[in-house]
Amino acid sequence: MSTFTLNNSVTIPTIGLGVFQSSPEDTSGAVASALEAGYRHIDTAASYGNEREVGQGLRASGLDRSEVFLETKLWISDYGYEQALHGVDKSADKLGVEQIDLLLLHQPLPSDLELTIGAYQALEASLANGRVRAIGVSNFLPEHLTALLERTEIVPAVNQIEVHPYFQQRELQALNAEHGILTQAWSPIGGITSYGEAERRSFDDPVLLEIAAAHEASAAQVMLAWHLQQGRQVIPKSVRPERIRENFAALDLELTASELERIDGLETGVRGGPEPSAITLENFGRPIPEA
Repeated sequence: MSTFTLNNSVTIPTIGLGVFQSSPEDTSGAVASALEAGYRHIDTAASYGNEREVGQGLRASGLDRSEVFLETKLWISDYGYEQALHGVDKSADKLGVEQIDLLLLHQPLPSDLELTIGAYQALEASLANGRVRAIGVSNFLPEHLTALLERTEIVPAVNQIEVHPYFQQRELQALNAEHGILTQAWSPIGGITSYGEAERRSFDDPVLLEIAAAHEASAAQVMLAWHLQQGRQVIPKSVRPERIRENFAALDLELTASELERIDGLETGVRGGPEPSAITLENFGRPIPEA
């Protein structure tokens, strides 16, 4: 398994399994399938409601805990210093582990910067006491990242953001790189483009399908190879064993410079997920159950 090295020297596999919107009933099986296929990184979140099942899938695999990189995220309802410390414990207990490999703040909370800063300081404390191995953020735009860096001590190891051929956030990726922050792509194969009233669906894109045909690959594999060759860590989501294996096989695909440029040219500038600056406790807050 190839890896990226984070800014605190911890290594993270280049590809992981995401379990966003995976039901608790499907999650443990998906995790077991991924680990059997060779994945060694699982990404979940407190707000997904399936941390417990991720832990079950890990234990069912028979792999040693040290062989699997576990990542999770605190939800905004647990922001603030003391609340976030308790959130760390809740996540660790649900996962059934003593130490979390990577812990992120799931969203910035622009309407209450103090709660956001307090939560990140709790992550810093959890790093110091060994409860976690690396810390970071998710969905932080340049203004959120700049504000965080001005008020905290430890530069995030990761910023997990929406990146796929139709929405690339190049300015934010450059800022991440400037600070030694690894860009981690959620919805890396553009699954979010198939939701709702989307006019373009990445899986049907003629450019991606043409490149895929040239390599006897799938559009999903082409998108994952595009990310990996440009230095982004990816967490494609699936609960289907055949898709999980297919995504993992993207590690063996190498695109040409011309093909990478053609994919770069698919940018639309249209975000598929929620606007990070619009996240508020009033609109998105919900209690995270105890372990």
